[in-house]
Amino acid sequence: MLGEAGSGHTGGSLSVTDILTTLFFSELKHDPQNPSWQERDRFILSKGHAAPALYAALARTGYFSSDELLTIRKLNSSLQGHPDMNKTPGVEMSTGSLGQGLSVACGMAVAARDKSGKPGYRVYAVLGDGELNEGQVWEAAASASHYKLDNLCAIVDNNGLQIDGRTQDVMNMDSISDKWKAFGWNVIEADGHDMQNLLAALSSARNETGRPTVIVAKTVKGKGITFMENKAGWHGVAPSQEQVCQALEELKK
Repeated sequence: MLGEAGSGHTGGSLSVTDILTTLFFSELKHDPQNPSWQERDRFILSKGHAAPALYAALARTGYFSSDELLTIRKLNSSLQGHPDMNKTPGVEMSTGSLGQGLSVACGMAVAARDKSGKPGYRVYAVLGDGELNEGQVWEAAASASHYKLDNLCAIVDNNGLQIDGRTQDVMNMDSISDKWKAFGWNVIEADGHDMQNLLAALSSARNETGRPTVIVAKTVKGKGITFMENKAGWHGVAPSQEQVCQALEELKK
């Protein structure tokens, strides 16, 4: 997709792919043939620059044809560089301005409660670890805990890199888990590329009562492509056609 577009965010899309695959194929209650189904779970990609991974999941689950994937970032395409809820079926919220997705997820989680207080659906939000630098994330975290939003599950794509380098060097947020615990969240640490591990974490989150859950998922930026893995320079760079060929060969192995 990004090789065809000539621009976009490659590294963070690859780090979050296994997480989105687990969510869309095994966890979320949704109906691609009826994207507005009232009882569906809600999903928000707060790190909106990883839109290519979201679009791939939406296409493979049937929201639109996979042929459209190669139109990403092109004029008049429904697939914008960041998710647009007004253009793409299955996108619950337009994102891209980092730090705002969790606040929206909190609102959706509150709205999910019926008059008896029983949740009608669950809400999931994926954040980047660099995104945790945004203060609004922690305002939302405090609110979710205060309102006991146990139908809310946040997942942190913890690849340790952001556009300017290592997250520890740009703005050290370690320990990420301890910070979420301090805000009253149930915290689960997981391997973000091990689907069985992710499924177990998501199952545990579903059974948690009285507080929201965050899954801190350890991932690798540029996962699966040797010349991209753990390199901050691949945050917002598209591969050349030669690099696309090499990458596709590596992904087949």
